[in-house]
Amino acid sequence: MPGWQEVYEKNKDNNFEILSVAVDGQGPDVVKPFTEGISFPTLVDTNNTLVNMFGFKVVPNGIFIDEDGRIRMIKERFNVENSDHVNAVERLIHREVETVEFNDGESDQGVSDLQLQLAQTKYKLGMEYAKQNLNDEALQELDDAILLDPDNFTIRKQRWYIRYPEKFGAEIDFEWQKEQLEKEKKLEEERRSKGLVCGPDGCFLPNN
Repeated sequence: MPGWQEVYEKNKDNNFEILSVAVDGQGPDVVKPFTEGISFPTLVDTNNTLVNMFGFKVVPNGIFIDEDGRIRMIKERFNVENSDHVNAVERLIHREVETVEFNDGESDQGVSDLQLQLAQTKYKLGMEYAKQNLNDEALQELDDAILLDPDNFTIRKQRWYIRYPEKFGAEIDFEWQKEQLEKEKKLEEERRSKGLVCGPDGCFLPNN
């Protein structure tokens, strides 16, 4: 979070505060090393509550709320290294604009509300299994959840954390994540093309 610390230091005297929320089902111990050196508070959302509330599929994201509690900006995939994103926040801080909207042109690719709710339920159940060190059961639920909501990277990341713990040390291997995502997307598309059915009891191929 060094980039966020720079934004905070630059703007903290302009009635500006940052509250970061780490979306991680593994809990505070995993998050703590990434918060070293920052002076603003960080909360840990272990149940995906925030991302589900706003329909986010990935992290990081940015939400700007004014003094009256009104949301002035919501940006999925907010990147503090992106000057357009940071400039948008600073324009809001200095009241140069009332709101900021980004036209990203992204969609849920036909995922229904029922599928999203079921994916969230399976995610929560999977993380409960993980807390009890029942990794096989956890992965079953998380695998079902990602088939229901394939663009949800927060669910996908928790599967990776359980299945490939060696990839989640002090340094994040983004190149490996990119390659793994491509492999999984291809496999999932093949399964869906064969008529995979997902319901409360899991996902399966008809007649199997």
